Order: sequence, then C-alpha cells, then structure tokens
Amino acid sequence: MQPSMTRSLWHNFLGQAPLWYKKAIVFCLVINIVLVQIDPFIAGWVLIAEFIFTLAMALKCYPLQPGGLLAIQAVVLGLTDSHMVFDEVQANFKVILLLMFMVAGIYFMKDLLLFVFTKLLIKVRSKTALSLMFSLVAAILSAFLDALTVTAVLISVAVGFYSVYHSFASNANNVKHDHTCDSNVNDLHRNDLDAFRAFLRSLIMHGAVGTALGGVATLVGEPQNLLIAEKADWNFIEFYIQMAPISLPALFAGLITCVVLEKTKIFGYGAKLPEAVRDILVDFDKKESAKRTKSDATKLIIQGVIALVLCVSLALHLAEVGLIGLMIIVLLTAFNGIIEEHQIGHAFEEALPFTALLVVFFTIVAVIHEQHLFEPITQLVLSLDTNIQGSMFFVANAVLSMISDNVFVATVYINEVKAALDQGTITREHFEVLAVAINAGTNLPSVATPNGQAAFLFLLTSALAPLIRLSYGKMVWMALPYTVVLSIVGMTCVIAFY
Repeated sequence: MQPSMTRSLWHNFLGQAPLWYKKAIVFCLVINIVLVQIDPFIAGWVLIAEFIFTLAMALKCYPLQPGGLLAIQAVVLGLTDSHMVFDEVQANFKVILLLMFMVAGIYFMKDLLLFVFTKLLIKVRSKTALSLMFSLVAAILSAFLDALTVTAVLISVAVGFYSVYHSFASNANNVKHDHTCDSNVNDLHRNDLDAFRAFLRSLIMHGAVGTALGGVATLVGEPQNLLIAEKADWNFIEFYIQMAPISLPALFAGLITCVVLEKTKIFGYGAKLPEAVRDILVDFDKKESAKRTKSDATKLIIQGVIALVLCVSLALHLAEVGLIGLMIIVLLTAFNGIIEEHQIGHAFEEALPFTALLVVFFTIVAVIHEQHLFEPITQLVLSLDTNIQGSMFFVANAVLSMISDNVFVATVYINEVKAALDQGTITREHFEVLAVAINAGTNLPSVATPNGQAAFLFLLTSALAPLIRLSYGKMVWMALPYTVVLSIVGMTCVIAFY
C-alpha cells in the first residue's frame, strides 16, 4: 500500500478522534489477539475493560465504532459467536422496540414538555425543591412506567431549555445559531451558559438516579424485576411487599441525599439557574404565549390528551412498551398534521445510534455468557454460609452490575438460585431472600456507572450529554454519593430484614 494511502487510511480511521485514542484502540485489538491464545477467560475480562474504556471516551468518539470493532473481533476470535449474539438481542428485543419507537414518540411531544416544564422552572425558584421534584417524579414514573421512557422525557426537556438559551446567546452575537458550537456565544453570555450547563447537569442526574429509586420497587420498574418475579412466582402486590423493606428506605435516603447535595454544593451539585437565563426563559414563555395561535393551542391539547393515553397504556400494560410508543407516534403525527417522511425521520435520529450501540453491548454480554466470566463469583457466593449469602449476593450483584448490564447479571444469578431451589439445595424461604438481594443489588448500586443501567447509558450517549458537558467520568463522580448511600442502605436493609 502506498504511503499516501496509508496516511489517508489512518486519517479516516475514527475520524476526528484524538491520535492517542486511535492508537489505544489499535493496541486493544492487537492485545486481544495475543490474549485469546493464552486464555480466553482473561481475554474476556480484558474485553470488558476495553469496552468500558470506549464508553468513558464517549465525548471523544461515539462508542459504536470502537466498541463495534471490539465486538466484531470477539466474534472472529471465537470468544462468542453470531448465534449467541442473536440470542442476546432476541432476549432483549423489548428494549430495542422501546428505544426505536417510544423515544421517537417522546420527540413529537416536545412542545408540550417544553411548555409544562418551562412553567415549572419559572414558578419554582428553589433549586432544592426543583431537584426534589425531578427526583421524586422520576422515581414515581419509573415505578409504573419505564426508566428509559422517563429518561427520554428528561433529555427532551433539558435539550429544549438549552436550545432556548443558546439560541438567544448566539443571536446576541449576530451569528447563525448552532447549539453544538460555543464559538457562537460571546464572552458576555459564556459564564451564564457554563452555569446553566451545571444547573441542567445536576437536575438531569437527580432525575436519572430517581429512575433507579423507583425502578427497584415494582415488578415493572426494570426489565430484570419481571424475570425475578416470574422465577419467584410473585404478582405485582407480592413483589412490592417483598421489596418494600429495601425500596422505601432507599427512596427516603435518595431524597435526603438529593437535598444534602444541593445544600452542600458538592460533587458538582448545587448550581442555580442564573437570573439572566431565567429572564430569557420568562421572555421566551411570554413570546410563545403571545404568538400562540388556535392551531398551536390545539396541538398542545392534543399532545396532552395523547400523553394521558400514554400514561394509562403504560400503567395498565396494555401492550409492550415499544408497541405503545409506535401507537403514540401514529396518533401524534396524525393529529398534529405531520405527514411527510423526512419530518418523521428526525424523531429517530436520537434513538437509533444508541439502539445500534446496545446491540454491540449485547455482543459483549454474549462473551460474558459464553466464557462464563461470572461463574467463579457465583459459585463462591453459593458456597458461603446461608446466613450471609443474602448480603454477599447483594455485594456480588452490585459489583458486577457496575461493570456489566444489570439485566444480564440478574438473569445469571436468579437462574442459578432457582436451579439450587429446584435441586433442594436451598429452601423456598431462603430463595426469596436471595431473590430480593439480587433485585436490590442489580438496581441500586448500578447507578455507579453508565454500564449498569440502560437509562444511564442512553443519557451518556444522547445528544444532551455533550451540550451540558456530561462525560462518563462526570457521571461517575456525580453518581458517587448516591452510589455510596444506596449501597449502604440496601446492604443494611438486606441484613436487617432478611
């Protein structure tokens, strides 16, 4: 190959990503070839670390490309195979449907969301009260709806707020508005923009953690809850009662943590809405109200009615979440006059890249399954004294959920425990204790990293993250106090009540 072509190939590889990052990915690919020859088990764990690295560098390069290269290599090297990957994708098809259609459905509701939350942001001047509201509402909605849907709403609202202010700051500098580019913002507004970013970051993180606080409580809160309930033969009420000794203290502790973080202004919290930004939002609200036509008002009413249909459909579980999302897309577009293909296409731009990334992630999960990476830990915990197995299962699930998908971790452990019950190794009572510990361990401490929960990973890779400078490291840092508190509370409750 000619030198000029080699340079062009290297230049095109991962585009504008930093040179050191390109070299790091190439090194990962090379070292995997060596390690798989030595020990596939070690190679599997190294692959997990490498994939986490690509997530951590999400603001430098979207993880789909480098993570995808690692996933392809894993299949080629025999760490897993395409059939196993397909099985993982098929097992998580409900999540994929949700991302494809529900997130797009929320896009067509953005006018209503911006209208409602702008009113709240203007009326509620206390940052602590606002943060509590975001966290509590996210928890309640996640308990009965879906964490990804709630996260999509939070993202849509935050992007709307950010775009309003950034548009003003850009126009004040007499340049074309591009909310992804800070060069459009003059120095007069840059400090306010940075403060506004910090304000939105803290609100979004409070809301994201709130989805975990609610998600642990009910059978429908998280995907693994349904699986655990099925294995334990619990209905909705039984599941709630079994989890209440953990979920209610965790919710209380989470809300207290929210208040403490806002009052102490540590770990990146406590930033208030700048008065200049508030004035702009107030002015925006007045202008929007003044120019709102009967047609616009009708659209808001329609979106409100369909939002009610959405909540009822999700709460009663009339269909799979993704199918309900498709219904919402049809209703919103039909009654709001959106009939052109390219208008509809914009709604899918946010979710489909993440959907592709999630399939890549399922390849890594397939490697975990194929190479039995978690099996030594499972066997070790099951070999311990039954009096401490509950707390140890909580710890094991907590640690593994921080580096892997909490749904997969819960699946592995509940299947192992159910097998032990069927074999008569443990009693029914002890099985229920372990099931509660598994559910709590995979839901609460998994807020530590974006790897643990799909909602957190979705937030990290969304269009909002770079706008408010929410990196992998920043998410981990801001989630740390919640991780510590929820882990301690969860562990204490498992020991005390089970």
